[in-house]
Amino acid sequence: MLSTGALRAHLLAARLAGMVATSREESLRSYRLFAARDPRVLIGLDPVRNWGQRDLIALMADRCGVSADPACVSGLDVIDPELTLTALDAFADRLGAAAQRGVPVLLGTGHPHRLLGFYAALADALSAAGCAVLTPAHGRCVDITTRFGLRTYNLDYVRGVALVREAGAPSTGRETGAHTHSPLPVRTALAAAAEAGGPLPELVIGDHGWVCGAGQLGFEAIGLADTNDPALFVGQAEGVVSAVVPLDDAVRSDYYRPLTQYVLNRACLSQ
Repeated sequence: MLSTGALRAHLLAARLAGMVATSREESLRSYRLFAARDPRVLIGLDPVRNWGQRDLIALMADRCGVSADPACVSGLDVIDPELTLTALDAFADRLGAAAQRGVPVLLGTGHPHRLLGFYAALADALSAAGCAVLTPAHGRCVDITTRFGLRTYNLDYVRGVALVREAGAPSTGRETGAHTHSPLPVRTALAAAAEAGGPLPELVIGDHGWVCGAGQLGFEAIGLADTNDPALFVGQAEGVVSAVVPLDDAVRSDYYRPLTQYVLNRACLSQ
């Protein structure tokens, strides 16, 4: 089993934690937009509290390790690797509990180019443990407003992991799809599962709108989030999201493999 020390070293070497590529300016912009309740940054969450920018900085400092100083307005963000390790343990514990109960699960990502392999390994392990890995609304159209206007995407699944592709793009079960923060794909998937009479997932695993959208609808949700994605951490603080792992969500895909090994080992799902 990969030791905690070895994983901590990897997090820092791969810049998954420590000094990450996400800029302070980018994160502060997200916090401002979240405070203004911009739906592009809420990504499916409907916060109970009125979160101001200073509140969000304090929360993200506590949950991620970014600077708690509002006067710090430039440079690169920092993620405390100890917070990442603690959150990975909580994430793995939720995964292990789901596997022990053999519950239906739904996995989806808005970062398929980077994180598809991470989630696909979880899907394989959960399936082997007896969990039904759900694929509702496969092929369904989803209209998402982007900075380029309204775009139509198709909901697809690769190795049990949901993602969206631009309409008309070929699907071979191998290529990755589009980057999105939208909660509409998970809402579409959950609505289709309900229309079909179930089963509904008892755990949703993913990032961005997949976590916030599912959590807001009352489904247990766990996921990964960068320092410029405050919605997941607010959701956790308000009890809507069960576990969030702070890390850079856009490094090379192979850099996530040690995290996969660590999580599956802790969840007793290694094959």
